[in-house]
Amino acid sequence: MASAPVRVRFCPSPTGNPHVGLVRTALFNWAFARHHGGTLVFRIEDTDAARDSEESYEQLLGAMRWLGFDWDEGPEAGGPHEPYRQSQRMEIYADVARRLKEAGHAYECYCTTEELEQRREAARAAGKASGYDGTCRELTAEQAAAHRREGREPIVRFRMPDEPITFTDLVRGELTFAPENVPDFGIVRANGAPLYTLVNPVDDALMEITHVLRGEDLLSSTPRQIALYRALAGIGVGNGTTPAFGHLPYVMGEGNKKLSKRDPQASLNLYRERGFVPAGLLNYLSLLGWSLSADRDVFSIDEMVAAFDIDGVNANPARFDLKKAEAINADHIRMMEVADFVAACEPWLQAPHAPWAPEAFDAKAFEELAPLAQTRLTVLSDITANVDFLFLDEPVEDEASWTKAMKPGADALLKTAREKLADADWNAEALKQAVITAGEEHGLKLGKAQAPVRVAVTGRTVGLPLFESLEVLGRERTLARVDAALAKLAA
Repeated sequence: MASAPVRVRFCPSPTGNPHVGLVRTALFNWAFARHHGGTLVFRIEDTDAARDSEESYEQLLGAMRWLGFDWDEGPEAGGPHEPYRQSQRMEIYADVARRLKEAGHAYECYCTTEELEQRREAARAAGKASGYDGTCRELTAEQAAAHRREGREPIVRFRMPDEPITFTDLVRGELTFAPENVPDFGIVRANGAPLYTLVNPVDDALMEITHVLRGEDLLSSTPRQIALYRALAGIGVGNGTTPAFGHLPYVMGEGNKKLSKRDPQASLNLYRERGFVPAGLLNYLSLLGWSLSADRDVFSIDEMVAAFDIDGVNANPARFDLKKAEAINADHIRMMEVADFVAACEPWLQAPHAPWAPEAFDAKAFEELAPLAQTRLTVLSDITANVDFLFLDEPVEDEASWTKAMKPGADALLKTAREKLADADWNAEALKQAVITAGEEHGLKLGKAQAPVRVAVTGRTVGLPLFESLEVLGRERTLARVDAALAKLAA
């Protein structure tokens, strides 16, 4: 696709919890790099001291590790363009800003916020573009000195060219931006702090990024960055090439609105806490704008990497569907090796998730039922309620389940079932036959006959296969629970 080796970057800001839109962007960049045998640069954009935090930085690294992403350059990996945290590159940005001013590509702007807003309102009222009007573009040294004497502190603005900027977006095709719609923009604050509009292209140029794959919300900034890349090439920053851009489609949430960081279902932590497996979540997120084939939604990450390319990304907005995400995650849980599934369940089998005492947990009993549980889970956290009957002294009391199963005649059925179970060989098939026989004596088919037994023993009307569960629970505990249910019915 490109003569130069592919170099892409994932460059989040450490503000708040990672969200699924950010993960989708990371996934597409990572898959693109791996598909082309290229390089993924993981860069931290932490120049906003008021919003960035070390906690969020650690969360970002933790999220990348949990998702299984590896990076070739960046924090912990190092690389030829260190450092990879922008807060540690301030001298570089200051030097580039100075050189841009000296070359005439940037200038000092003394306009106040109030003046800018007044002029914008006037432009809007006149039906004109409301961007910066170039007031300070050609200031003389005397005018600049007069502003300084008034106590005005200048920002630095980049001087946009006066002709249209056209580029071919890898997702959307050829796009053209007229100069009146892309006014001069700030690159350095009045306090000397560099802005995203400067640091992002500077780092891309210095790190020789070949492809920029990012969200559609950043599309309007692309012509500004292209102009800046050209200026940077003119002053010898980078290798003189402009990256190819591909803008990924919006991810839509409820009410046909763009999925916001503030939407509960946008938080990556939510999916980690519920027990999504990385392969399942990434499989689903890959479908937000891309597909392996028209008739296949479930696939491995290796299959995605083998097939992924940016020309397969759809420009149309993608809707986040939690139900579909859960269904795909359930498929990936079923695809796991049993040993891997057992290991993945571990966090939900201990405090604070597990309601049983640590010493009550029986690893061997869990491993016996794990293959049956694996076929029934949507998320890993479901495992706790599926197996709690094994490790609690008494089953969880679910009132709705009790009311549904313990209808008139349930006591008689339970008494008969207890007799048959007490005399049965203690294996799943024999236990099933015992309950079938008990049901026949009361004119009930297996489905109706086993419901009171299930609720008596597990506390719920739904759960793992009953007779395999009884086999693992054991004769003594099973019969004791049936006795407790009969006592409750008789009370």
